[in-house]
Amino acid sequence: MTTTWKITLRILRQKQGETKTSWQDFSLDIDPDETVLDAVERVWAFQDRSLTFRHACHHSTCGACGMRVNNIEKLTCITPIRSVTHNNGMLRIEPLRNFPIVSDLVVDVSHFFQELEIMQAPAVSSNSTANLDYEEVFPDVAEKERLIDCIECGLCVSACPVALTDEAYVGPAALSGLHQALAANALSANLALADNHSGVWRCHSAFECSAVCPSNVEPGYRIMDLRKKLMRKNFHQWFGGKEAGK
Repeated sequence: MTTTWKITLRILRQKQGETKTSWQDFSLDIDPDETVLDAVERVWAFQDRSLTFRHACHHSTCGACGMRVNNIEKLTCITPIRSVTHNNGMLRIEPLRNFPIVSDLVVDVSHFFQELEIMQAPAVSSNSTANLDYEEVFPDVAEKERLIDCIECGLCVSACPVALTDEAYVGPAALSGLHQALAANALSANLALADNHSGVWRCHSAFECSAVCPSNVEPGYRIMDLRKKLMRKNFHQWFGGKEAGK
């Protein structure tokens, strides 16, 4: 027998060109084992076709469906309703923070990918190193991956308190990409890219990025490790020792 809950989705709305946001409530009867993305899709399908949101794979691979659910960043395609509310409960759904809003729950992530390029994060791990067995089945997929487990969903940037207050900060995803590039000995990897006020030294070590990462990339740890590498490198330079790292 299927269990049905009555819930309310309170969704933050803002269309392109508008300067103000507004909340809109939608009542749903839904199986609590369905996901938050299922609920949002149901609102779009049966109540308001003007609702805009981003989604694709539905199995935590593409990273497109990231949203804030009850003030916490979630990959909504793998977040069951019962894990974030209860029967007759409410779900507050908002777009990710620290990104310009395009429309409703859709944000502009172009700057996010530009920061990855600035940190020279692309193509740092070969498929064999990453143990990505599916590449043998689909040989047309790119030969290299940017960051082994990162799905580039942007949740870490949304959760980051520094990104909220400093637009110049390159962000946890880009710094994690640089960390992985260094670990993979990528020719483009340059530790000096992180050695500035907008890089690792701007991080406040809140580890909110690691808390919301759906792939356990641990960007907080990676940033701290980059700091350690830079401190070791600078120490050797200051005291005349051999330079460590790139």
